[in-house]
Amino acid sequence: MRKLYERICSISVSAAFLGLLLMTGCAARVRVYDPDYHDYHYWNHGEVVYYTQWERETHRHHEDFDRRSRGDQDDYWRWRHSHEHDRDRDHDR
Repeated sequence: MRKLYERICSISVSAAFLGLLLMTGCAARVRVYDPDYHDYHYWNHGEVVYYTQWERETHRHHEDFDRRSRGDQDDYWRWRHSHEHDRDRDHDR
């Protein structure tokens, strides 16, 4: 009975760590393609800061980027490229 309990605990802990590792690994690899400038941006905390600033400056309500219209996305990328000097060139990797 004790061995069964230890095995279940071991499997549970392993599954929890594996799940955390997979979720963290996937979040760090999200890249978004900017078709007008033909480049990729890592959608991380740094990009979220830019995106929130863009929403504020252009008086838009908050909406997930992938739910915005293509026109709004294009407007964001144009705005984003005009503000690149605010951060480093490799898009905050």
